[in-house]
Amino acid sequence: MATGVLRLSDVIVPSVFVPMVRRLAVEKTALITSGAMVADPLLDRFLAGPGLTIDMPRLNPIDRQDVENVSSDDPTVFSTPNKPSTGDEIAVRLSRNNSWSQMDLVRALLAADPLAQLANDIAQYWAYRRQRAVIAHLAGVFAANAAATDANHVANDMTRDVSGSSYTAGVTDFNGAAFIQALLTMGDAMGGIALVAMHSVVYANALTKNLIQFRLDSEANPTIPTYMGKDVTLDDSMPNAGGVFETWLFGRGSVTYGTGSPEIPNEVLRIPGAGNGGGQETMWDRVEWAHHVPGTAYVGTPPKGGPTNAATTNNLAAATSWTRIAKDRRSIPIARIVSREF
Repeated sequence: MATGVLRLSDVIVPSVFVPMVRRLAVEKTALITSGAMVADPLLDRFLAGPGLTIDMPRLNPIDRQDVENVSSDDPTVFSTPNKPSTGDEIAVRLSRNNSWSQMDLVRALLAADPLAQLANDIAQYWAYRRQRAVIAHLAGVFAANAAATDANHVANDMTRDVSGSSYTAGVTDFNGAAFIQALLTMGDAMGGIALVAMHSVVYANALTKNLIQFRLDSEANPTIPTYMGKDVTLDDSMPNAGGVFETWLFGRGSVTYGTGSPEIPNEVLRIPGAGNGGGQETMWDRVEWAHHVPGTAYVGTPPKGGPTNAATTNNLAAATSWTRIAKDRRSIPIARIVSREF
C-alpha cells in the first residue's frame, strides 16, 4: 500500500480534470440550459487565437419599409437598386482565473471520489461567475439602450419601466400589462420571446398572485415554472436596488457564447515551507470566455485580460461599452421590465 498524504497534485490530472470542469460548468449555467444562450463556433475559434476583440461584419436584413417599384412598359425608365446596409459587430475576450488553497479544499478531498467532488465544486463556481458576467454584459447593453436616441436606436425602446417613485400594488410591481408592453417592444416579432429571467423576490410576488403556472418536465412532473407560456429562470443576481427589480425577457439564442482554453488552464503549486514546514498546495484554474448579443458591438477599449463585470469605463456593465449595430429593434430579441416590488 502506498504511504503518504493525498495531495491536490495526486488527484488532479489536467487532461481529465479541465474538460470535466468545463462540461459541468456549462451544464450548471441556468441561462445556457434555458436556451437563452447558444454556443457559437466563431467565438470558440476567436478564443483559440490572439486578440482581445473580434470583428464580425454584419449584413443587415432588407428594410421592409423600402417601397417597391411599380412595373411599366416604358423602356426609358429604369429602376434604381437599393444598397443593403452593413455593420460591424464586436465581441470581447474575457480572461478570468481564481485560485484555491488546499486548506479550503480539505472537505472535497475527503470525498469518496475527490476528483469528481473537486470538479463539481469548481464547476459550480465558474457557472455562477459566468452567469454574473453575462448579466453584467446585458446590463451594459440595456444601459446603452437607455442613452439618448441615435441613428440606430430609440432611447429605452427595449424597456418597460413601471417602477414609479413609490410602491403601488398592482401598478408598480410585476404585472401582466407590463409584461405585454415589454413584449410589444419587439413589435410583430414578440412571438420570438420564450424565456423570462427574474429575481426570486419578483417570482415570489408573482407566485403569491397565482401568476406562475407549471409545465411538465421530462418525467411528467409539473416542475418547470412558466409565465404566459414563457419558461421562467430564477437568478438572484438580476439587477435590483431599493425595492426596484429588473426582469429580462429573451428569445432562444438571443445571446451567443464561446469557450476557450488558456495556455495553462489548470496547475498546482506545492510550497513545502508554508505553515512552518507543514506544507501547502495551491491550485489555479483559468477560463477564457466570450459572450455576444447579436446586433450589438463592444466599443470600449478592453484592458489586458478583458473587461470586468463593473459599470465603470470599458467594463461590461458600462453603457459606454456597447452600441447597437442592428437598426431594426426586432432583430435583438431581448427586453426588460423594471418594477418596484415593495
